[in-house]
Amino acid sequence: MRALVRTPSMVAALASFPPDGYTSAVVPPIEDVVLVQAMAAGDREALAELYRRYAAVMLGVGCRILRDRSEAEEVAHEVWVEAFHAARAYEAGRGSPRTWLLVRMRSRSLDRVKSAGRSRRSGLDDLEPHRLVAPATGLSGDERRLAEALVALPPDQRVVLELAYFDGLSSTEIAARLGVPVGTVKSRTAAALAKLRGTLGAA
Repeated sequence: MRALVRTPSMVAALASFPPDGYTSAVVPPIEDVVLVQAMAAGDREALAELYRRYAAVMLGVGCRILRDRSEAEEVAHEVWVEAFHAARAYEAGRGSPRTWLLVRMRSRSLDRVKSAGRSRRSGLDDLEPHRLVAPATGLSGDERRLAEALVALPPDQRVVLELAYFDGLSSTEIAARLGVPVGTVKSRTAAALAKLRGTLGAA
């Protein structure tokens, strides 16, 4: 089991949960909830199954934020260990286990970036569409639709979502980074999220 833990789909939460917490908007799959409950009781097989399901998406988020696979793997390992010991604190009413894990991965990755005092990239130069999505392997139907919807967004709308989610920037910081008014950032964000919700709702 040690080798499994040491050794992450689309960030489906972009349109449904805030960067600082997980949301009640997602109905947890009962199977995942049962696995977390079993993990809270010390069941390492439950941990292994959750790892099988979500290790790829977590690593994808870490790689996107840290831009270094080895470092992302290290953070993912820390998050899995942390999740195993914090499973008793999981509240199904606040969101799915997947979202619970992704929020932890995003938070720890951003903490690593901040603690290292790294400069963040600027502008649109690094915004290739595929960078917004995690590796395609293991994407569910809903996640694949969201990935396609994100890629289809206009670049000026896509960039504000990316800077907010992957770089953890506020609207004010995004405005300064892009050289546009804060109101423009907020309107682009609202338009992008509306398109994502509309696309997913119509699917």
